[in-house]
Amino acid sequence: MALLGALPSRFRRERLLVVGCGDVGQRVVAHLARGPRVLVLTSSAQRVPTLRLQGVTPLVGNLDDRASLQRLAGLATRVLHLAPPPSEDPAQWHSDPRTRALVQVLSRRTLPKALVYGSTSGVYGDCLGAKVDETRAVNPHTPRAMRRVDAESHIRGYARRTGVSCSVLRIPGIYAPNRPGGTPRERLLRGTPVLTQQDDVYTNHIHADDLARACCRALWRGQGHRCINVCDDTELMMGDYFDLAADVYGLPRPPRIARGVAESSLPVVLLSFMSESRRLSNARMKTELGLRLRYPTVHEGLV
Repeated sequence: MALLGALPSRFRRERLLVVGCGDVGQRVVAHLARGPRVLVLTSSAQRVPTLRLQGVTPLVGNLDDRASLQRLAGLATRVLHLAPPPSEDPAQWHSDPRTRALVQVLSRRTLPKALVYGSTSGVYGDCLGAKVDETRAVNPHTPRAMRRVDAESHIRGYARRTGVSCSVLRIPGIYAPNRPGGTPRERLLRGTPVLTQQDDVYTNHIHADDLARACCRALWRGQGHRCINVCDDTELMMGDYFDLAADVYGLPRPPRIARGVAESSLPVVLLSFMSESRRLSNARMKTELGLRLRYPTVHEGLV
């Protein structure tokens, strides 16, 4: 301990590696201002100057190029993994080679203290509107959700092999007025329909700022080897959510159509969100992470 205390402060300071520094990642960085040294993996050299202006250390590398990841080994004391799986290669529709590549490089040299992975609540599949906690078995119905289940399995395997504290955050729809595409406004302006009440599904939400705070809490307070639903207290059918948003923005409420009509007229991706119904429990998020939501429902968050 005496030797540790004698180290220069730059070596004692925590080093957080953010992999996937999009909107939520940047909110995490802002939340941790004057905290740990933040390292950001980016595949775009053009982003380097902008990232430096944000006070972070950019590292150019690509999760699809394992050779470019070698410098990450032993570099960080904590890791936040928010990068999505690949979605364009048909050969990878059900797997996530990016997460596999990341945990392999993180297994070398000095291990991090904690790894937090941002997954999706879609891993539960359609639960017919039931209340869902983290003990429910995964049952993915879409390739997108299957890729996330594969990523989660790599994270859990990494935790078992190394003893690193790993948290998997299962995240529903992310929204925020200052997030690109972060509100239903554009969809309402297009007049995109929603399902009739009898065909409608429950939908779940989390404000981007609360999600960023949950990521930070999991990095330092996560109990390890745990999945955590990160969602607010809202319990709304999807159509009711869009009605609420329309009222908030002073726009016409969307038209309602039957499921049979939707299946013949709406895009497949949109239909996938209309085909799964569940109400996520956030009790573990509140008790284990101690997170108090700044936006407990979409009523507070949309304005």
